[in-house]
Formats: sequence, C-alpha cells, structure tokens
Amino acid sequence: MDAELLDDAALKTALQALSNKACTCAVGVCKSWESVPDERWPKEQMTHIGTLRDPEIYEPTFEQHHPDGTNYDSPDAPISTLHFPYNRCETFNCKTCERVLLKYTEYGGYYVDHRVRWARVIPA
Repeated sequence: MDAELLDDAALKTALQALSNKACTCAVGVCKSWESVPDERWPKEQMTHIGTLRDPEIYEPTFEQHHPDGTNYDSPDAPISTLHFPYNRCETFNCKTCERVLLKYTEYGGYYVDHRVRWARVIPA
C-alpha cells in the first residue's frame, strides 16, 4: 500500500481538520486500542489517509512514549509517530463520522490481532 508518510505535524493537521463526533458504525468508540477483526472493519466507509510507518525503517522500535504516566491502554495516551504502536499504523478517515482512526496489526506466536484506536488525542 503506497501511502503518504505522516509525521506528528501532518497527523495533527489531519486531526484538526476533521470531526471529533462519536461514531455509530461497526468500529465502535475505540478510545484506546481495541481488537477489531476484519469482519467488523467497515472497509467501504474508510478512506486511507496515510501511514505512520516509515518505509525506510525495517523494524520500528517497540519503545513506547508515556511522559505523563499513561500506558498502552490509556485513552489519553499521547500519540507519538516515532513510538510503538503508532510507528506501525495506517491512518483512516471514517466517511460516516469523519473521525481519524489508527490501525495496526499485532502479531503474536499463534495469532494476528487487528487493533484500532480513535486518534482524538493530539500528538505529543
């Protein structure tokens, strides 16, 4: 998927240009990272905005960014495009509610888990 690489500034611009209203689609609220399997992902109403994954970096860091004591599951965790899991995300705009959604795939020993988060927190 060839997509524009978005840094913190470009993502912040995209977030400010779009709505923060709640969505009633199959994705749900997703205030923090939630599992959203392919059968729940409404592909037809999503517009791919760009990627946060730098194609020049083969293996992005797993280091996280939590300057205010948040954690991976915190709804108010800051978005940092240089840190995990944001550095592995694709960005989408929901045509129904105009929200920006971040999506990445978590790979474990025997599973694949598509995770989605509403990008309502302005990047750090």
